[in-house]
Amino acid sequence: MTLELHATPEEVMRAVEALQEFGRQRGMGERELFGLALALEECGSNIVNHAFQRDGQKSFRVTFEQAGDTFVIELHDRGPAFDPTVVAERKPQADDDDLPGGWGIQLARRHVDEIRYQREAGENVLRLTKRLEAADGAK
Repeated sequence: MTLELHATPEEVMRAVEALQEFGRQRGMGERELFGLALALEECGSNIVNHAFQRDGQKSFRVTFEQAGDTFVIELHDRGPAFDPTVVAERKPQADDDDLPGGWGIQLARRHVDEIRYQREAGENVLRLTKRLEAADGAK
């Protein structure tokens, strides 16, 4: 499934809803869907807020694919080159309530098994991969 989205928070949520429907149709568990939806929301919001500065005239693309026990989300945007995978992992600090943002990639890392970035043909391509649990709970 591929979605073309405008760079708005509402469009990010439209993608999250589409992901949830896509996953439910394939029998995915709610826990897995929650984690994937959170990762998509955080990464999509980064594109909207940082790469495109909420310019709704700009657009980006999201694809969902399930092959066997692997689920992949790919986000493609033509914003400035930025590799979120090189952002150092942060540890929560007592004064973090005063620091806006910066946690999106951390949340995504917690809910997917692999995050890969590449710059391809003038696009940022962020690939989130999750190995799905089998019906008996095994991975």
